[in-house]
Parts: sequence; structure tokens; C-alpha cells
Amino acid sequence: MRARTRRLYMFGIAAVLLLVAAGIVFVSFRQNANLFYTPQILADRGLPKAGSEVKVGGWVEPGSLTYSDDGATMVFSVIDSGDHSIRVAFTGIAPDLFREGQGVVAIGTFDESGDFIARQILAKHDENYQPRELRPEALGG
Repeated sequence: MRARTRRLYMFGIAAVLLLVAAGIVFVSFRQNANLFYTPQILADRGLPKAGSEVKVGGWVEPGSLTYSDDGATMVFSVIDSGDHSIRVAFTGIAPDLFREGQGVVAIGTFDESGDFIARQILAKHDENYQPRELRPEALGG
């Protein structure tokens, strides 16, 4: 085999291996993307089909938080910078940082009526967060 032919084969094999590696990386990133939908995005694109698991994020609308009679289920609205909101129902214990006006990401599914049934709630905070125990007023300062 001539040197030129050998170089062409090596270049072809390297190109195929590079494409395979890029494909594996692309599929891996796509499966592990940790994105959430805001109410505005869902209003623009439409709701996902009922039963498919998604993440919804935004802020808990002030004044929207209510509890069921037994206190186990809470219902609240998630809003974003637009004028859209999503009604979320969650049964369980909410995180300590969860409250009205606070950022939240809810993981769950939409039902047929368009309500979001969350199986997990994640409360978000900004970079200035301090636990209550470490705030200056709690330390007597």
C-alpha cells in the first residue's frame, strides 16, 4: 500500500471515530439536560402531553398558597415575568426555603385538566442567602 493511500485510510478512520465520539457526547448531554419550563414558555409552546414528566420553574405567586383540609396537599401558582401562571398541587413536606414570592422548581406531570401535579419541590434562593440561625438578628447583633 502506498503512503498516500495509508494516510487517506487513517484520516477516514479518524474522522469516523471523531463523529462517533461527538454523537455520543451529544446524546449524553441531551439526556442529562436539567432544564425547566417557565409559564411563559408553556403558554407559547403549549402544554406537554399529560403524563410526561417535566420541570416547571418560576416564583410562587404571593397569596396563591392554600392547603387541603388535612394539610397534606398544598396548591399554589407559579408565575414568571410574564402574565402567565401554572397551578401546582403538591402532597408532601415542602423544603424549608419554600414560601410565597420565593423561586421554585417543581418536578412532576400535567394532568388532563392542565393542572401540574408535582412529585418534588425544589426551593431556589439567591446568592445572598443565609440560614435563619446565622443571620445577625438571630445572633443578637
